Amino acid sequence: MLDYALKIENMSYAYSSKDAPILSIKQWQLHLGDRVFLYGDSGSGKTTLLNLLCGIVLPNCGRIVLFDEEINIMTNPKRDAFRAQNIGVVFQKFNLIPYLSVLKNIQLAALFAKNTLHKKDAANLNVRAITLLKNLNLPKDILNKQVMHLSTGQQQRVAIVRALINHPKLLLVDEPTSALDASAKDAFMRELMHICDLDKVTLIFVSHDLALGNYFDRQIELATLNATC
Repeated sequence: MLDYALKIENMSYAYSSKDAPILSIKQWQLHLGDRVFLYGDSGSGKTTLLNLLCGIVLPNCGRIVLFDEEINIMTNPKRDAFRAQNIGVVFQKFNLIPYLSVLKNIQLAALFAKNTLHKKDAANLNVRAITLLKNLNLPKDILNKQVMHLSTGQQQRVAIVRALINHPKLLLVDEPTSALDASAKDAFMRELMHICDLDKVTLIFVSHDLALGNYFDRQIELATLNATC
């Protein structure tokens, strides 16, 4: 029976062979459904760690195992497919395509995961997209708007919807509330936690805003994970 969502063993990463490792994590494990608030100073490697966990960059040594699959030894196509089917990522800069509609941005995420989008799939996707938008306090008519015409706060929430559309097992979130005021942050965090509860998602949430750590049972400073491989 699968117990762990994540296992890291003797992992090290440096930008180049001439540089000292920015990350060296001897061991780190997360159980299925864990929700972790990860914090640290600017430049400490928080975003780099998320990129390693989703296979965008690869470690120089060690193992990264997600749901019993060692992603760092996968071929590039297999790793891309695994990411699309199992991991939702909310990037710090969103990575939405500005000239496409919200719906088209969401559909692209589904296409990467499934390769084809049949009529039945499209209908189910629309229903899920509308539900997620509603949960994040966005109107359903926003689906047809170009991303470039949305506020930064709206784009952040659309990025969350895109990350969740494929029912990911793991959600990696990088500074998602930077454009929200205090009351909006509170509403956003409550809805995000509610969605993670519904889908039993394992969540790693990165932020420099320590107040957001109050929403999590586990708070981890990245520096405490670092050790020499």
